[in-house]
Amino acid sequence: MTNKKLQPTVLAVPTFVIAKAAAAAAAAAAASTLTPQRQLLRHSPSSQYPQSPSILLLPAESVDTTSAIFAEWAHALGLSVSRGLELIFESAADALPEQFFSVWTAVRTKAVAPLLRILVVACLVMSAMLMVEVTSMAAVSLLVKLFRRKPEKRYKWEPIRADEERGSLAYPMVLVQIPMYNEKEVYKLSIGAACALTWPVDRIIIQVLDDSTDPVIKDLVSLECKIWASKGMNVAYEVRDNRKGYKAGALKNGMEHRYAQQCEFVAIFDADFQPEADFLLRTIPYLVSNSQIALVQARWEFVNYSECLMTRIQRISLDYHFKVEQEAGSSTFAFFGFNGTAGVWRTSAIEEAGGWKDRTTVEDMDLAVRAGLKGWKFLYVGDIKVKSELPSTLRAYRHQQHRWTCGATNLFRKVAFDILMTKNVSTWKKLYVLYSFFFVRKIVTHIVTFLFYSVVVPASVLVPEVTIPLWGVMYIPTTITILNAIRNPRFIHIMPFWVLFENVMSLHRMKATLVGLLETGNVNEWVVTEKIGEAFKTKPETNAPETTSTKFKDRINFTELGFAVYLLFCASFDVVFGKNYYYIYLYLQAFAFVVIGLGYAGAALSRT
Repeated sequence: MTNKKLQPTVLAVPTFVIAKAAAAAAAAAAASTLTPQRQLLRHSPSSQYPQSPSILLLPAESVDTTSAIFAEWAHALGLSVSRGLELIFESAADALPEQFFSVWTAVRTKAVAPLLRILVVACLVMSAMLMVEVTSMAAVSLLVKLFRRKPEKRYKWEPIRADEERGSLAYPMVLVQIPMYNEKEVYKLSIGAACALTWPVDRIIIQVLDDSTDPVIKDLVSLECKIWASKGMNVAYEVRDNRKGYKAGALKNGMEHRYAQQCEFVAIFDADFQPEADFLLRTIPYLVSNSQIALVQARWEFVNYSECLMTRIQRISLDYHFKVEQEAGSSTFAFFGFNGTAGVWRTSAIEEAGGWKDRTTVEDMDLAVRAGLKGWKFLYVGDIKVKSELPSTLRAYRHQQHRWTCGATNLFRKVAFDILMTKNVSTWKKLYVLYSFFFVRKIVTHIVTFLFYSVVVPASVLVPEVTIPLWGVMYIPTTITILNAIRNPRFIHIMPFWVLFENVMSLHRMKATLVGLLETGNVNEWVVTEKIGEAFKTKPETNAPETTSTKFKDRINFTELGFAVYLLFCASFDVVFGKNYYYIYLYLQAFAFVVIGLGYAGAALSRT
């Protein structure tokens, strides 16, 4: 019995010993021929670079003989990989002058290390701020769910019914606005859904605000409106001579019509949104029964979230936004940012706040902030869902994220002083809007995500004088990820991909953040999010006459590839000389940058 137990070990140990001995012999032979450059590379004056072999794989203490075999082979392979990378670095060192390493050591010690320490401290402070914010929002949303503090328990809600005396006059006049721009793929869906809303025909006006520049699409939209008008619906088709103000300009123009001014409430739906028939019956009663409420915001639901990995990742982020951020804001200070669609406004609140303004690309958030500063309350109702479409191409998603991120930070620049000076709300609410809503969520989040995890952490590998505490580099991001996963248990299996993808996108969000704060470059760039409508349900080759170019030069993103090279270098350096396991994360993140840099993200369907 003993012999049987020992037999596999006897067969495995010599193989491992031979591999280990070979690696040791190679290392000894290489050490005997070290050039001065290699000596400097191995023995830095800081004495903080450990000598090879690295920590790539430590010897495994196995209790099972079979797993021990694989562990030993893996360890031998790890040593070989580590040694191979070390030879590459040493060969590169031979090509550099000997003085290079002395100069680098001096520069690193006196200039790079102090600067990196400052960045580490700044990132740790921002990480702690973000951690507190995320934890507090998660706690609020969880308590709301546990104690079932639904909107109808916090606010009065009574169904609206027609009576014999007043008839349909018991229903308030409602304006439904649908702004669109060259929406060939979805215009029928949105107009049809709006016309199917359950509400007395004489108490609702469907207003289609068409800013299309394509005359063919304009004719199609106009024809669709006429078809519904012939069925007895009150449909108003409005066009402008120009696109001044983009969406904000169209909404403002729509509110100036006399028939619009007779409406007490206005519901807004983007061109790809399809509300359920009972949407108005479930939202309007909150506004009718509670005069202090200005906005009722519904939750988005996505018809194409399963189209590709990128759309699934977007759903994780947006579900968290609604379930946690919007719910927390609604339940604490009755304030949150209007999502621009799937919501119903009180017309008098819009007028009191100054109407729609086009000074930023987030006209919805701008209106919400101004209305909130007037003392109006907002209500988020997560049980009411409106179907919509997620951007399915990387290009469309990047444009959307730039508009949202840049617009929010630019708005902060414009309204920060107004928030401080207002006397219509409490000090706590002003602090919440300035610090939590704007500073932490719209600025700190994007800066720390990119700067810390894609710049500072990799750079610390090259500068051994700088160390990052484990709580900052591991515990905080892990906790934030877990809190996100808790509200998205259905997609917990793709959370690692979510982390890597969001880190790549943080590059563009941080750029947009700085553009908005400094008000430079394309701060007011407005690119309408590309939509494909029903095309995602069928095969692309039979339903998409225009597709994304497959040419390499059209897909490549040099910025992402540049960061991929940087991360690969830092990861490989950490394998050979590092004291930690950063290389595991760095290799994975570098791979994500490569994939997105080569354009292999999102669906194939796209308009050119």
